[in-house]
Amino acid sequence: MNIHNAGAFSQDCILPENITMTLEEFLDSNLEGYEYVKGEVITLPAASLEHGIICSKIFLHLGRYVQEHHLGIVVTPDTGFQVGERVLKPDVAFLSNECIPENLSRACPVPPNLAVEVISQTDYSRRIIEKAFAYLGTGTQMVWVFEPVGKTVTVYRSETDIELLTRNETLSGKDVVEGFSCPVAQLFE
Repeated sequence: MNIHNAGAFSQDCILPENITMTLEEFLDSNLEGYEYVKGEVITLPAASLEHGIICSKIFLHLGRYVQEHHLGIVVTPDTGFQVGERVLKPDVAFLSNECIPENLSRACPVPPNLAVEVISQTDYSRRIIEKAFAYLGTGTQMVWVFEPVGKTVTVYRSETDIELLTRNETLSGKDVVEGFSCPVAQLFE
């Protein structure tokens, strides 16, 4: 099914499966609860309580640090970012002051400096890794992928610079969120 008048859809509209549209149609549609990947509209299922708790902890720790040091903004999972020909909604994201767009009423036209994904029960590892590489391929400098079962964080800097952190290690913002650090265990407690 192809949608030619995506702007006509309201927030209350429930889309059937296998909807396709152009990137511009998706950006103009104001659809919430969806991502856009290569012409396809992808439904984002409701997150579990565990997922929400981990995202909240990341947001609070990272957001507090970024705000105290005037580094930019940290946003929640409802925020869309144009990542090449995709519109993705990371669970938490950081944008440096230099990257914040003037128009805040649409999806961010640039990828975040840091994207954070928390693997949920409905996620496939392959899909999350593809998202990480999509972010990195369009300018995101670092991606953190949190895995709740093993309580680990995988830090992606490139396709060859990947680091696995366990709950006994410390997560660092390195040169992306300079000076930020937090024990991994604290983000899963």
